[in-house]
Amino acid sequence: MAPAGPLTIYIDGSVLGNPGPGAIGVVVLNGAGQVVEAWGEAIGEVTNNQAEYRALLAALEKARRLGAAEVTIRSDSQLLVRQFSGEYRVKDAKLRPLHARARALAGRFRSFRLEHIPREENRAADRLANRARRANSEGG
Repeated sequence: MAPAGPLTIYIDGSVLGNPGPGAIGVVVLNGAGQVVEAWGEAIGEVTNNQAEYRALLAALEKARRLGAAEVTIRSDSQLLVRQFSGEYRVKDAKLRPLHARARALAGRFRSFRLEHIPREENRAADRLANRARRANSEGG
């Protein structure tokens, strides 16, 4: 597969309760800003922060499968972005392996950025995550 151009990926996690049934939403855009892929996926019983990390991992894995060398991921989770940058320590033992895996995957790209964005700029990923969570909790 030919390497993909630069990708911008919007991610979000959705949990009913904390912990509770969770889901992720991911929207992948190419360098021209066109949607390449977008999906929501139920991920079982998780905390809000675990859902955010699972969304990050799904985005990183998709970017690798697409052959991207340059990746920018945008999230409205300030905790996720600050932990990833090293500004905050990862204290939760259940988040540590997710954090380590995300750092390892991100290191495989020629260029990688994880940016915090306002919630309003993340509506598409949020909608996909919420839809997947609701569909799963309704048994459909």
